[in-house]
Amino acid sequence: VQLQASGGGLVQPGDSLRISCVASGLTLSTYTVGWFRQTPGKEREFVARLHRSDRSTAYADSVKGRFTISKDNAKNTVYLQMNSLKPEDTAVYYCAVTRVVLSGTYDETNYYYWGQGTQVTVSS
Repeated sequence: VQLQASGGGLVQPGDSLRISCVASGLTLSTYTVGWFRQTPGKEREFVARLHRSDRSTAYADSVKGRFTISKDNAKNTVYLQMNSLKPEDTAVYYCAVTRVVLSGTYDETNYYYWGQGTQVTVSS
């Protein structure tokens, strides 16, 4: 099983960026997928998740209204569209999958498989 995250980079405040996570060895449509992020010296934090039904999403308050999680089952890929980026969004972003009940999807310890992370830097 492998989750390969990509698409990170250096952008300016207010810019948009879409990061991707391609899965191999598992079928994303059967998992709830999540995005987390981490900055040096801090705990990894929940950003967004999409239930395997594709009917339920959740976002951290800090990104609500700016970020959108989506999935292309045919490509076995999950995306995170990030708009109106702020310097505080700078972090390494990780994708992960789980089958835990919805209430548990905010907790990183409930996720089974993780991608390697992609760096997003927002700076002028």
